[in-house]
Order: sequence, then C-alpha cells, then structure tokens
Amino acid sequence: MPIVIPKKLPAYDTLVTENIFVMNNTKAFNQNIRPLRILILNLMPNKIVTETQLFRLLGNTPLQVEITLLKTNTYTSKNTSQDHLISFYKTFEEIKDSSFDGLIITGAPVEKLEFEDVEYWKELEKIMEFSKTNVTSTMHICWGSQAGLYYHYGIPKYSTENKVFGIFEHRILNSKTQLTRGFDDEFLVPHSRYTTVKREDIIKIPDLEILAESEESGICLVATRDRKQIFISGHLEYDKNSLKEEYLRDYNKGLDIQFPKNYFKGNDSKNEPIVTWRAHAHLLFSNWLNYCVYQETPFILK
Repeated sequence: MPIVIPKKLPAYDTLVTENIFVMNNTKAFNQNIRPLRILILNLMPNKIVTETQLFRLLGNTPLQVEITLLKTNTYTSKNTSQDHLISFYKTFEEIKDSSFDGLIITGAPVEKLEFEDVEYWKELEKIMEFSKTNVTSTMHICWGSQAGLYYHYGIPKYSTENKVFGIFEHRILNSKTQLTRGFDDEFLVPHSRYTTVKREDIIKIPDLEILAESEESGICLVATRDRKQIFISGHLEYDKNSLKEEYLRDYNKGLDIQFPKNYFKGNDSKNEPIVTWRAHAHLLFSNWLNYCVYQETPFILK
C-alpha cells in the first residue's frame, strides 16, 4: 500500500522515479480504508532531504500511511524555504488536539548544547508530553533519541572524545522482540554525532530495554517495554551520500573532521560509498509500523 503525501512535495517525484508506491491525497480519499496517521517532527536542517529519506522507508510496507509534517514555531529553519514550510508543515498549535498512530522525532544539529539551551526545547517538551496520550508509538532518532531519554527518564547525554562518525557494527541483544524481527545477529548503522548515552544509566530504568548496541559506537536501539517509545542513536534513514556530504562540507570548511569509518570502499574518499544498512533500515521501519503502531493503535483515533 502507498504512502500518502501531497503531490507538490519535492519528495513525490523523487519517490515515483524510485518506484516507491506513493499516492496523492485526492486519490487516497476515494479508497475505503483508514490509513495510519504518522506525524513527523522534522528538526533536521535540510528538511526536504530528510522528508524524502523517511518517506522512502515509510512507503515500503503493505500499510497505507498518511503523513503530517510538523515544524517548531519557536525556531525558523535557515536551510529550507519559507514557502515550503508554509505549504507543507503545521505547528504544534494546529495539531495539539489531534491524535496520531505514530510520531517520528528526527535528529538535530544541536547536540553540543545543553537540552535546556536549545531554542525550541520548551516546545519540544510539549510535543513529547503530547506523545504520551495522543500517539500510539513514537520513534526518536539520533539527537531526538537523546532528547527523549532525557525528557521521559532523566537520562543525560555525554560528550564523546571524538565524533562518532561512520558505519558501525551492532549486535542484537533480544532476538525474540518484534521490533527487530528478521534482523541478522549483527547489522550496520550509520552514525554522525558528538554525544552519547551510557548503558549504566539506561539499565537503572526498569521500563527501558536495550535491544541493540555496538562495542565501538555504544547503545543503538532502546525501547520501552510497551514499545510506545523507541530510541535509535543512529541514522538508518540516511542515503548513500549523506555521510560523504557531511564529511566534505566540514573538510572544505577547514574543520577538524575525521574520516567516516567503514564507509568509503577501501576507506578511500575518492571511491564511492558502499551502502550496507539499507535492508535493516527498511526492516526496522516496517516492524515499527506493523508491530508497534498498526497492531496496537485503535481503529478510531480519539
């Protein structure tokens, strides 16, 4: 089944060329089916790129998925046109009385700041509180996962000695959980961050379960026992060239940026990156939509 998005969104044509099953709102309205309503709080700088990445993964399931894009009202993006934001995004005030089957909170390039120093932190607190009662399951990505663990459970983040940057191997800790059903014992995930959370802080919280971790990059996947809150420290949604573009951007600025590990073929930036995480990315999002959202959400949202 398709992902339902406005036909004028830039991602629409991109996904059509990739043979991703997308449907515009008019056609979806005529189908006798209730789609899953997924809210995406997009905190990434280049919102159009992130939209396409997430739509690609959400559109690869048998379920019809209707997307609502959410922006912060307390901070205006400098990397996305105001026309785009006005045309396709809503603010929290516009959706606060609505309910959703799922919510995705993306990462954001603010991890070096204390949470309370982030310009939109108070607004984000309201959205995360809203998720407790108005959302069936919420997926938090990268900085979004650290923000969620901090807000819901008081778990702090810590600065890393070097940037966690590249593709890292992870192992599954619970092979029977539905969220990672079908995963190999070991799988690869892209990371790009300067901060981390610690295992010893998480295991103190009985409601939390660590589902996957890496010896090199640390905790990767954490979930509440009821799977209403999912926290992933990496960027499984990333495209083939996402880390390459980050690396070249900072390198060309003369910044002290390390080479992304296990990413370029032969560890040579002159070679093309090798995609080694895409299958597990699709599987994680498909499992989340099926087992944590579709199987748990009420037919009539209230």
